[in-house]
Amino acid sequence: MSSIVYNSMNPSTAILSRSQQFPLMVAKDSSFVFFQFLHQHRCNYFRNQDENRRFNKIKRVKAGLREAQKRRVSTKESVVAKVDDENNSSKATQKKNLRILVAGAGIGGLVFALAAKKKGFEVVVFEKDMSAIRGEGQYRGPIQIQSNALAALEAVDMDVAEEILNAGCITGDRINGLVDGISGKWYIKFDTFTPAAERGLPVTRVISRMTLQQILVHAVGEDVIMNESNVVNFEDDGNKVTVILENGQRYVGDLLVGADGIWSKVRRNLFGHTEPIYSDYTCYTGIADFVPVDIDTVGYRVFLGHKQYFVSSDVGGGKMQWYAFHKERPGGVDSPNGKKERLLKIFDGWCDKVMELLLATDEDAILRRDIYDRTPSFSWGRGRVTLLGDSIHAMQPNLGQGGCMAIEDSYQLALELDKAWEQSIKSGSPMDVVSALKSYESARKLRVAIIHGLARLAAIMASTYKPYLGVGLGPLSFLTKFRIPHPGRVGGRIFIDIGMPLMLSWVLGGNGSKLEGRPLHCRLTDKASDQLRKWFQDDDSLERALNGEWFLLPIGQANPDPVAIFLGRDEKNICTIGSASHPDILGASIIINSPQVSKLHAQISYKDGLFFLTDLQSEHGTWITNNDGRRYRLPPNSPARFHPSDIIEFGSDKAAFRVKVMNQPPFSGNKRETKVLSAV
Repeated sequence: MSSIVYNSMNPSTAILSRSQQFPLMVAKDSSFVFFQFLHQHRCNYFRNQDENRRFNKIKRVKAGLREAQKRRVSTKESVVAKVDDENNSSKATQKKNLRILVAGAGIGGLVFALAAKKKGFEVVVFEKDMSAIRGEGQYRGPIQIQSNALAALEAVDMDVAEEILNAGCITGDRINGLVDGISGKWYIKFDTFTPAAERGLPVTRVISRMTLQQILVHAVGEDVIMNESNVVNFEDDGNKVTVILENGQRYVGDLLVGADGIWSKVRRNLFGHTEPIYSDYTCYTGIADFVPVDIDTVGYRVFLGHKQYFVSSDVGGGKMQWYAFHKERPGGVDSPNGKKERLLKIFDGWCDKVMELLLATDEDAILRRDIYDRTPSFSWGRGRVTLLGDSIHAMQPNLGQGGCMAIEDSYQLALELDKAWEQSIKSGSPMDVVSALKSYESARKLRVAIIHGLARLAAIMASTYKPYLGVGLGPLSFLTKFRIPHPGRVGGRIFIDIGMPLMLSWVLGGNGSKLEGRPLHCRLTDKASDQLRKWFQDDDSLERALNGEWFLLPIGQANPDPVAIFLGRDEKNICTIGSASHPDILGASIIINSPQVSKLHAQISYKDGLFFLTDLQSEHGTWITNNDGRRYRLPPNSPARFHPSDIIEFGSDKAAFRVKVMNQPPFSGNKRETKVLSAV
């Protein structure tokens, strides 16, 4: 079913129907072988310069959509008939006598095949293992497709793009960014929504690789993809290109596109053997059945550390995907069923958000691979052969732009070939395939090189992050206890604050103006909360928005009574902590049996969406250890804020509790069962 799309150039709806597939004939040894928690929402443009203009624009969008819906009811049948007639007429005239051979049915190869078919060219895709391309999602997990690539997909085929958009989980409508891996505190927040909305581009999504590839295979047509066909070599005689398969079979076409990945055989035969560049990092990845309490406000996070970092992302369906990067030599192998245990040791002491994801992941759902990339070459092809995607510019995954660049490549290559064909028709001369490939390469080299460099820079910044002086200094590591901010951290934040908005604007929106025939529009399904701007500016608003219940969980084996305390969000009910009951005090009374807990020790209150702890002149004091690791005693009768993951001690570490926000009450199956007391 088609979505209503607001067209900023012409506010009307368009009924789009999938174009029919046309048959492809492939020469083979002189014989012939024939072969969708989305919510409707108004368009949101966040404009920092002029809020009034922003809301006026939204009003006009909504008015245009209401009028569009009226017209859609009265004219649907006639529009469908008209579009179908136009599509049928277009197909009859667009078929072009040019056969394109594509090595590799990954994302890049499939998107290009679709783009070329839409232009009317004959395409055949060679893939060594169809089960591998569909199973790749199971091995590598979901993929992030950012606004720039989604817009390119729309320019290729609006119906297919719509199917991909509907099947994806939107992450660009929430907070994304960098946090300190130990404390979990925000270092910098990224706004990926505004660059997209201001330019009429789709908002970033995450989608299963298997789902994405199945959509593309269906759109291209399985008859176009030759299975068990591994391209190992080619011959270019200047007029035609012949691909040679592993089994010796040969196929002839007018040009060859190498989309066979980082280990590309087409690249090797073009330029000789070169080794990819090891990033110095191995990567563990996994998917957990886990829903964080900040799922409504945070899309993805990068947890920074020294020589290690951790990435988490919502992928929809109650699942979270994560990547754990650790600096070490390539080729490492874990002991049987040892991946999870090793990760828990590597990230020991990191914030709860990291440890919770690792603990929620099954051992057999964790995979490991070393990270490589390739430095982009000045030459992407030769003669009638060219490359796209990872085969020519494999990137580190830190920006999430590897697959996005392959999609952009695919659109551009099909466009240049179509331009060359039209020029040949006008001039009456044969199509200049070589010049078309050179035009494609020239159009892509600079943008790809810059984004490739930014991906490497992002990896360096993520892995060399040092929150305090002393981190990574060996004998001087004792300096970390003084919590002196590292100069690099301070300087890096200034640099990112200035440069990141510009970089995101260019990466996400810098190619949109070059997409011919794609109208600027925003979707009703690209939802962003009215609180998004506030979340960017105020961390307290993020804490207020947590979708879970607050508990004090007992920690340490010396805790005299393993009682979890539930903290209710009721400003009228105060929780009183002590070694004796106080029925005369309004609210809940929590008893802790410890000699260092005074009869009337402390109170916990809730006000304006935040929790406060007050020491009531207890003998042994009330202590808080915050997320930065700083432990301090509360002054009597002075309310103090506490946050998730803080540690609260009533009198001593024998009555210590960790603050947790959870989706469900904590229960333990141990003999020393944890009880839950309600502070309401």
